[in-house]
Amino acid sequence: MTAPAQGGSAEHPFPVRAAAVRIAGWIDRLGSVWVEGQLTQINVRAQARTVFMVLRDPAADMSLTVTCNRDLVAAAPVPLTEGTRVVVYGKPNFYTGRGTFSLRVSEIRAVGIGELLARIERLRRLLDAEGLFDPRLKRPLPFLPGTVGLITGRASAAERDVTAVAAARWPAVRFAIRNTAVQGPTAVAQIVAALRDLDADPQVAVIVVARGGGSVEDLLPFSDETLCRAIAACTTPVVSAVGHEPDNPLCDLVADLRAATPTDAAKRIVPDTAAEQELLDDLRRRSARALHNWVTREQRVLAQLRGRPVLADPLSALTARADDVHRARAAIRRDITRLVAGETERIEHLGARLGTLGPAATLARGYALVQAVPADGTAATVVRSVRDAPAGTRLRIRVGDGALAATSEGSSDGE
Repeated sequence: MTAPAQGGSAEHPFPVRAAAVRIAGWIDRLGSVWVEGQLTQINVRAQARTVFMVLRDPAADMSLTVTCNRDLVAAAPVPLTEGTRVVVYGKPNFYTGRGTFSLRVSEIRAVGIGELLARIERLRRLLDAEGLFDPRLKRPLPFLPGTVGLITGRASAAERDVTAVAAARWPAVRFAIRNTAVQGPTAVAQIVAALRDLDADPQVAVIVVARGGGSVEDLLPFSDETLCRAIAACTTPVVSAVGHEPDNPLCDLVADLRAATPTDAAKRIVPDTAAEQELLDDLRRRSARALHNWVTREQRVLAQLRGRPVLADPLSALTARADDVHRARAAIRRDITRLVAGETERIEHLGARLGTLGPAATLARGYALVQAVPADGTAATVVRSVRDAPAGTRLRIRVGDGALAATSEGSSDGE
């Protein structure tokens, strides 16, 4: 059975020196590379030929240790200070004595303003194409925010301007202040962290990102892609108050509102007490004047209505027509009386005619009505002929003052 190779098992480990030499060999095969970043530490030791620096990625929390010759730093195209953007050409190096990794630099180039502006313009077009600048996505600021989140440098003029002006305009305003770096390699990470912290606070109604003016290099963090996307992702309205009027970092375009200065931001986020009080007084005066005019107008309308005859003397129309009503009533009574009298007279005439033509008057003149009364008790019948009353027929004879009973003895001629 073949024994395991050295370093392949716990029984056959590599010594530290062997592992370090192998790692150094692997790294040495990587070759030289160009790297861009921001310088965050520059350690130039007296009498030392080697300068140690830290090169940091401005968009991520990552960095590399960089070493170079002292003469290379002295001959750099621009003074190398913390925050300087540079492009370096170096070879990865693993120092076996301490087990540390570094980038051994042989050339340093400064990133010029023109290149920085070109990169910002490319990023601007990218974000614009993604819709991060769309005005329809801008959220309105609350009229009176309960708490204002403020991200700015510690003890900065921007912080004093925002807090002092806002408090002068609305004394009850409250601030949740997050002090961060506003330039340099750590600014983006700190501002993004503060932004997320304030956005998660339900008491914060609006967030202000503020700093004073500065050079293009000083304002680079506010054109960083990570910060721009963090602002776009906020659910709380964000006001960008970075720099002064000529300055235009990309965060101004992403924010819901761009303020020209920190002082302008303070005026935008809270109303002015004096102006609002003046507005209320004006509205109160206008409403009182409008109400007075309305009441006066309605009083005139009521006076006009009361002045009309129909309302001044509601019974005048009836009084004016009272005589007509009385005459009409008299005429109606007269007509009715005349009609009743005429009808009464006509009825009397008809009654007299009826009495004259009736059987009672005829009987009163000596005539008689003879009726045959059947023996079976049926209704009596009028005798109109001698044949209707043969001998022995019971008769009832009605005269003017009553009726007589009789018996027929037959006709007088013997029939």
